[in-house]
Amino acid sequence: MIYSMTGYGKAVCELPNKKVTIEIKSLNSKQMDLSTRIPTLYREKELEVRSEISASLLRGKVDFTIFVETTSADHLAQLNRPVIEAYHKQLKDIATSLGEDGHSDLMRIIMTLPDSVKVEAQQLDEQEWEKIHNTIVTTIDNLNAFRKQEGASLDADLRKRISLISNYLQEVPKYESQRVEKIRQRIQANLDELVGKENVDENRLEQELIFYIEKLDINEEKVRLANHLKYFIETMEKEDQGGKKLGFIAQEIGREINTLGSKANEANLQRLVIQMKDELEKIKEQVLNVL
Repeated sequence: MIYSMTGYGKAVCELPNKKVTIEIKSLNSKQMDLSTRIPTLYREKELEVRSEISASLLRGKVDFTIFVETTSADHLAQLNRPVIEAYHKQLKDIATSLGEDGHSDLMRIIMTLPDSVKVEAQQLDEQEWEKIHNTIVTTIDNLNAFRKQEGASLDADLRKRISLISNYLQEVPKYESQRVEKIRQRIQANLDELVGKENVDENRLEQELIFYIEKLDINEEKVRLANHLKYFIETMEKEDQGGKKLGFIAQEIGREINTLGSKANEANLQRLVIQMKDELEKIKEQVLNVL
């Protein structure tokens, strides 16, 4: 079964004095491209988080964010009263000595001065981190569940388009005999016009026609294309992270279709080739989203 690289996961950890929300979003990318936004308190765990996300999600453009909402006033920033009082006394004395009567703006000025507000540095609580880590794991699981759901949609679409190419391939034999006869008639008519029918060596002409028609034979291309289509479906069914492999198989499918087109020499065959190419382009676009 295939997984999509596109996904979203979210989980919330309720702690006694805060609410921690974890979000992960992923888009398609050739490699793991991980961006994290982690509060300073948990920054020491960033390498651990990065390693776990990379191991679980494998590849994609991934954005990981931890949001912290404090629910207790004990952990809010505190006004530094002694510093504020000292600032106020000094500024008031200066204003009085300068003959400035208006002191209404003093508080506004004081609050912009250094150390008027104090924020105590918090220490990481390992028990708290364990709960947050469990929430991170849940978030990753939620994202993978999303990827699996998206992968099911990709699976259905890819199977549909592979089936369409297979159907077009099965129509090819209807026009092959017509193609050979038309080529034979066209060459014969051209020779008759150029050198005259009486001057044509029929035996030599037949040999040249056989050689020319053999060069336009498409049986090998049909067999290889059918095998590639079958292998594409087998890879989808057997590999959970087969996106790159499916991309390589799609390239091989394209080569066989292009060869069919170059050898077609018949309007109906070329029409089938164009329809195959149209479906293949859609397959390539979808494969870019496969993990």
